[in-house]
Amino acid sequence: MKNSHIAQVDLLHAFNLITMKGNKANGHYEYQGIKAWHDVDGYTCFLGYNDLTLTLLFHGRYTFDFKEKETFDAFISKLNKLLVHKV
Repeated sequence: MKNSHIAQVDLLHAFNLITMKGNKANGHYEYQGIKAWHDVDGYTCFLGYNDLTLTLLFHGRYTFDFKEKETFDAFISKLNKLLVHKV
């Protein structure tokens, strides 16, 4: 994953890793500080970290919602580490 462009396939792979390796509690999975959950039909998936929520939408779109740029930067760093060390 590159910081200038985030491929949806990387985001979906991170979602999958978190749901496979994470601990489930209160309707979401958490792994290495990142939370993952989806809506009832499974078409919309979410990743969360502190005040950041990433919404993975149907047809390859995604949106970020966050308050602090530092949170976004930390989230991207965590995702990069997660994807580099995937097994």
